[in-house]
Amino acid sequence: MLERRSTAGEFNDAGARMSNTWARAPLVWILKGPKAGDYAQLQLLARALGAASVTKQLVFRSWELLLHARPRPTLLALDRVASDPLEAPWPDLVLTAGRRNELVARWIRDASGGRTRLVHVGRPWSNPARFDLVVSNRQYLLGAADNVIVNDLPLTDVTAESLAADRATWSAKWADLPHPWIVALVGGDSGPLVFSVEHARELARQINARIALTRGSVLLTTSGRTPPRSADVLLNALDAPAFVNRWPAPGDNPYRGLLACADEFIVTADSMSMLAEACATGRPVYLFDYSDEARGWRTRSAYRWKPFVHRLAMSIGPVRMRRDVRRIHSALLATGRLRRLAEDHPNGEGAAGTSGTNDLVRTVARVRALLERGQSGKVP
Repeated sequence: MLERRSTAGEFNDAGARMSNTWARAPLVWILKGPKAGDYAQLQLLARALGAASVTKQLVFRSWELLLHARPRPTLLALDRVASDPLEAPWPDLVLTAGRRNELVARWIRDASGGRTRLVHVGRPWSNPARFDLVVSNRQYLLGAADNVIVNDLPLTDVTAESLAADRATWSAKWADLPHPWIVALVGGDSGPLVFSVEHARELARQINARIALTRGSVLLTTSGRTPPRSADVLLNALDAPAFVNRWPAPGDNPYRGLLACADEFIVTADSMSMLAEACATGRPVYLFDYSDEARGWRTRSAYRWKPFVHRLAMSIGPVRMRRDVRRIHSALLATGRLRRLAEDHPNGEGAAGTSGTNDLVRTVARVRALLERGQSGKVP
């Protein structure tokens, strides 16, 4: 069961205590991949450690996936010209997420003479034993182990307190829009989920119905994986007072403002990071589920490349590579923290917030233990 988490104050106190115990300030490298949610978790973990960090932007060649047939540490698929340099002094810690960065992270550890510790966030394609720590969550089928943490949700430090400044800034910009402010966080294609134009049209219909019922406004953002055609259909079909941020947009990113100012949320089923952050605010959260899982291979979308690879991996791949976002959906629905958008919710009343700060404190403590053993010369 998902439990109510510790407060932001507890997290800040724990972080302050830990940040004063370094024997030597460690150097942390963040390997940046293409997914914003992954990168946000890595940045958060680095900040929570209280250590200096450097982001390394990596660009890969299109055939990078082939190297995972024999997953050895290598920079072979890295575009060395387009990527940030990887050279000594080597970091004490590498924070990484996503398949593309795994072999590079292991190459860095080899280059450091084995001194660099590797922490992977999410689902590893490589054997988890090849990392010093894997920080997973319940959408993946990994079991807890000496070097594997399984959290309830992706890491987040979102709380009412942490969003206070964003609320003050952004609420003034949207002051002319009538309340309630219904924030729609729109993802897109991910694994078996294909955000088709039909799904976009249905989401617009349900948003319009919700606005007609509440007489409020919609504040909507798309994301990097929202298909352009689906975004066009969705935005053209909206019939309500609205603020729209179509990714990528110039100017300041309103995302934290949306989290801070929402009276309630509508979140698409693909993004566990957006879902975790919305739930952490304590506001009502409604799930727009466009999964065709129940129909399996009997849908046209099942034969698109990403859904096809996902279903194949779920069928024949090792357990560590399997992902099922319904595990998180089901847990949140069971506690009442999440409700399905298609159901009738006239009052918009939400359950108590689910914050991820306790997961974060536990994760930070495990990473610090790795680093402190490394500083003392002990092998984890």
